[in-house]
Amino acid sequence: MTKANSRQSEHPVDPLFLERWSPRAFTGEVMPVDDLLTILDAAHWAPSASNFQPWRFIYAHNGSDEWPVLFDLLMDGNKRWVEKASALLFVVSRSYNMSREGEKKPSATHSFDAGAAWFSMAMQAQLLGYHAHGMGGIYRDKALEALDIPEGYQVEAAVALGKIASKDTLPDDLKEREVPSGRLPLAEVAFKGKFTGKAD
Repeated sequence: MTKANSRQSEHPVDPLFLERWSPRAFTGEVMPVDDLLTILDAAHWAPSASNFQPWRFIYAHNGSDEWPVLFDLLMDGNKRWVEKASALLFVVSRSYNMSREGEKKPSATHSFDAGAAWFSMAMQAQLLGYHAHGMGGIYRDKALEALDIPEGYQVEAAVALGKIASKDTLPDDLKEREVPSGRLPLAEVAFKGKFTGKAD
């Protein structure tokens, strides 16, 4: 087992996985362009779905002309703390693949593949001394229009990136939640041979 970041795994995983978490308290400091591009580069080297690479990233640095457009697509609960992030981006996936004959065919794994890219992004951010916080609290339909997303693409989530700050910088209700979360026991999510867990 591994202990790190007030967490403990059941098996000897690398501490990097326990160190990764999704804080809301960010310093607001400027992120160099090269750092953000390095994070995005790592994300686009994720497993690629037969090299279809269905993920797309739309990003903005805090303080840039593009920032207000992306920021406005967040639900109010997220806006409260994302304002101190260094960068904000949206993860988009293409919901189809192209056949050799040039025909569009539905992709059954585009969200799964975009998730792999998101995790690669989060881990590269961690290695550079940043944290990444993924968010589902966004206005997806509004994002399609505001970000000029073509037909056949799906908005998956938003991600805030930045250097972690003291939780004392957050409002009281968020301050209470600003701790690395635990996980269900492994036996409740991994089953040998068939699904034997609770259906919830």
